Amino acid sequence: MADVWNKKYMLMHKNEPVAEIELDEATSSISAIGQVYAERHVPVGIPVKKGRIDRTALNEWWRGRAIPASRDGIKEALMELNLSTTQKLLDKSLGLSLSDQYWICPSASDLNWSAINFFDNSFSDDVGNVLFGKGSSGEPMSLMSPDNTSDGWLKKKWAIMDGKRCLVKGGSGATQQEPYNEVVASRIMERLGIPHVPYTLMMQEEYPYSVCDNFITPQTELITAWYVMHTRQKPNHISVYQHYVDCCEALGIPGIVDSLDRMIVVDFLIANEDRHQNNFGVIRHAETLEWIGPAPIYDSGSSLWFSKPQALIRANGKLTCKPFKQDHNEQIKLVTSFDWLDQSALQGIEEEVRDIFRGSLFVDEARCDAICRNLEQRIDMLAEIVHSRKPQVWVDDRSADVKMDIAYSGLQDAEEDWER
Repeated sequence: MADVWNKKYMLMHKNEPVAEIELDEATSSISAIGQVYAERHVPVGIPVKKGRIDRTALNEWWRGRAIPASRDGIKEALMELNLSTTQKLLDKSLGLSLSDQYWICPSASDLNWSAINFFDNSFSDDVGNVLFGKGSSGEPMSLMSPDNTSDGWLKKKWAIMDGKRCLVKGGSGATQQEPYNEVVASRIMERLGIPHVPYTLMMQEEYPYSVCDNFITPQTELITAWYVMHTRQKPNHISVYQHYVDCCEALGIPGIVDSLDRMIVVDFLIANEDRHQNNFGVIRHAETLEWIGPAPIYDSGSSLWFSKPQALIRANGKLTCKPFKQDHNEQIKLVTSFDWLDQSALQGIEEEVRDIFRGSLFVDEARCDAICRNLEQRIDMLAEIVHSRKPQVWVDDRSADVKMDIAYSGLQDAEEDWER
């Protein structure tokens, strides 16, 4: 009976067989895990005890590869694709992604990585077009697409532009502001010399979209902070920030504190409300498993009061804060050094921001004025914090810590209670 209802696969890491798995045909979840062949290549953060992979944890990782149920327009897309859940898309494209090198190979198949990976081979636009509400072409659709494993709640799709793998991402609500914000954040980080993923703006049918090149290569992969923090159990007396630093240092990942300093400063400046633990992380070599270092900063669109009505665009207004503290004024205290920060580099940023929003059908001049004015105030607030900072002995303070992180992207709204 198991052979009738379950599909057998080998979980692969590029060309490395990792473990035998079975997928339930009805739910596409992992129903069984067989022999483990390469324990070192098991996805980061998934426990392996006495040679056995924790099936619950691996299932969570597998589900996290699917498009989240919170994706804008996903119900309509699933109807068009004639599927009941986004998880059913995973095996249709062998679980392939453009963020890492994991995939599933059907048993008794002679498929190999070089022939099927999306880094080197073309892929179908069908799923991406459906996700963007364009519908199917009427011809049999191909579901071999990295869009099946794209995370986040905004509409997005992968496209090959001038030979490069690029992520195209839309906005939300009446202001469609997120694509503009990505470009603004890029310009701020460029001025401050902060490693980041550059974004540009693209208009399609009068709607804005942000575009960025894939920063992962056929040799590297992104490991999000969520999974890094699952490599060790968090002691109750340690803050979320310190736990992440400790996990990185235990793994031998270089440059973590410096990169966090810069990320926290940028998020303070742009009033980022959604730097959850699945949209920052580290990069490692997929074959040698060598840790390369922190990932460049990416996915900063949920910022600059993107969801606030104009009257509530306030530099010192109440803002959601992630990933470590619930308040930006508390989170900025985690910065260990501002010595790298050249605040004069931000002079004139207001005009650059106005140029980015100029001509928008969604962000009018009054809203742009409010954004620029309050961004300038955030810059002044940071300058005051830097000026008033006194030399201090580092103390791990758990007050104002996030109690629970909702990871919109990778884990389909899975919740982790750090107090547990």
